[in-house]
Amino acid sequence: MRMLAPSLLVALGAQVACQLFKVAFYSVRERRFAPRYFVSAGGIPSAHSAFVTALSVSVGMRSGFASDMFAISAVFSFIVMYDAFRLRGQVEEHARRINAMQRDAARERDSGDPPLNEMVGHSLPEIAVGIATGSVVAILAAALMR
Repeated sequence: MRMLAPSLLVALGAQVACQLFKVAFYSVRERRFAPRYFVSAGGIPSAHSAFVTALSVSVGMRSGFASDMFAISAVFSFIVMYDAFRLRGQVEEHARRINAMQRDAARERDSGDPPLNEMVGHSLPEIAVGIATGSVVAILAAALMR
């Protein structure tokens, strides 16, 4: 008896791989170990895009790219990636503007409000790298499971 579907395991593997990459990438970039990126949203690659792409590619490879299961997975994937870019991108922009207003207000008075997280959305290149990562993970997993 299986505990988790193989396609779900592939998607989870892509998610973990992306988050580990973020820790390494941002640790090098910041010149110090940055484990907070393991649970962070935003940044490169888009773990959201990798997660849903790995799921869709895995479902497509297992059930067929003409199956209803793949269609459901693909629609779900497009919605997640659209939201990662558009909706969360707007949240990120709002956070930048609010933080700028807080910095300006802090010059006039002492404000103890912590800044908002500005790394929540994804750019198109970050999403593209996430799609590529998810696809590669799913294809490699399929090859290893044979």
